[in-house]
Amino acid sequence: MQKTVVLDVVGLSYSLIGEHTPFLKQWFADKHQATIESMLPAVTTSVQSTYVTGKWPSEHGIVGNGWYDRTDAEVKFWKQSNKLVQGEKIWERAKKIDPAFTVSKMFWWYNMYSTADFSATPRPQYPSDGMKLPDCYTHPADLRDRLQQELGTFPLFQFWGPATTIKSTRWIADASMLVDKWHNPTLTLIYLPHLDYCVQKFGVDFSKIGNDLRELDDVCRDLIGFYEKQGAEVIVLSEYGITNVSKPIHINRILREAGLIRYREERGLEVFDAGASPAFATADHQFANVYVNDPAVYDQVRTILESTSGIELVLDKAQQKDYNIDHERSGDFVIVADAESWFTYYYWFDDTRAPDYARLVAIHQKPGFDPVEMFMDQTNPLIKLKAGYKLGRKMLGFRYLMNVISLDATLIKGSHGRLVTDRQFKPVFVSSASGNRSYTDETMPATAVYDRIWEALTANVLV
Repeated sequence: MQKTVVLDVVGLSYSLIGEHTPFLKQWFADKHQATIESMLPAVTTSVQSTYVTGKWPSEHGIVGNGWYDRTDAEVKFWKQSNKLVQGEKIWERAKKIDPAFTVSKMFWWYNMYSTADFSATPRPQYPSDGMKLPDCYTHPADLRDRLQQELGTFPLFQFWGPATTIKSTRWIADASMLVDKWHNPTLTLIYLPHLDYCVQKFGVDFSKIGNDLRELDDVCRDLIGFYEKQGAEVIVLSEYGITNVSKPIHINRILREAGLIRYREERGLEVFDAGASPAFATADHQFANVYVNDPAVYDQVRTILESTSGIELVLDKAQQKDYNIDHERSGDFVIVADAESWFTYYYWFDDTRAPDYARLVAIHQKPGFDPVEMFMDQTNPLIKLKAGYKLGRKMLGFRYLMNVISLDATLIKGSHGRLVTDRQFKPVFVSSASGNRSYTDETMPATAVYDRIWEALTANVLV
């Protein structure tokens, strides 16, 4: 099979290609370019799962970056087991044709316990003393040790949170090239997240994201140059484009005002109780699943959602079929924000009673996605000193709580998740294959990405 490399440049759209991305602008110029029609939900785990299975969320089951587990009565975000993705993966199909086929899956999501030959994903250490230490999880297990011996510890705190930098994306790129040197996989899938963060923070504002674009452009230049020398076909794509927003919708506060949210009071703080709540939303950028635990409030919930300013779509289970999102994991309602808005997970009214995890980078504890984790609390002029003090306690081996995150949702200037209509902000697909291949349409559905990768892999194979 043809050696193929897929660079998932998260958040990349044609609106960002220009003077700040000189390499990509030149490389794109003589390549096959297309746009990918955005899908619901246009979020990382759902789109990636569609790309590697060729199936919609209604089939593979990844209905967001997280969802409500009705059996455990818990909201679970950013789980990592590949067994959650229902359906055959593209590399599993390839192995049936070519037993020598191998795949390297570098930081694409659902990387744990997959059938990939080589994989790496963020995975902190959580010692019993409550600390969180940077690390990653790999298959084979010793790959982690080899990579970190060459590159240093995976920079987890630069991967997500207020300290995010290009350093984590560069580490992933360098690790991918090392795996290629050591194992020469047939297919390599590489996740490059840097743009995702800066554009969510600042929106499409080149005065603020220009340097981030240049840094990402340099990483892409190095990767593409490396793989082209190996004779690989290179595909650059994204999961979604990011558009400017200005209006956070506190959907769970709206449901709480209607008496539908329950919480436990612990140490004077309000801790969300999903299982006891008659209805609630798992916020996920511009998309949310709304779960109704008490059928008696179903019509009330629909009325609330349909009358809430900023909500563009309210889809019940039957309507979800039209958007390929209906699945046992999806909400009783799926809601989508309008172009200016996005959903927070916030459910408290008084910030002094917010749960302790609200001010932490705590992606597994929060009952929804929280992009504000990229900002320190700007209302505290001493916040950096506070963070330094907490870090000092950590380095000395004392227990600490890095409670420095802002609760100001208006800081977020970019988001994604909805169906984007403007081509300039849709996800991209650029292939080094010549334009006379069978995929010459200007746009393609998200499920067709699977087909394009398959065509690249089998360009010289009779199947």
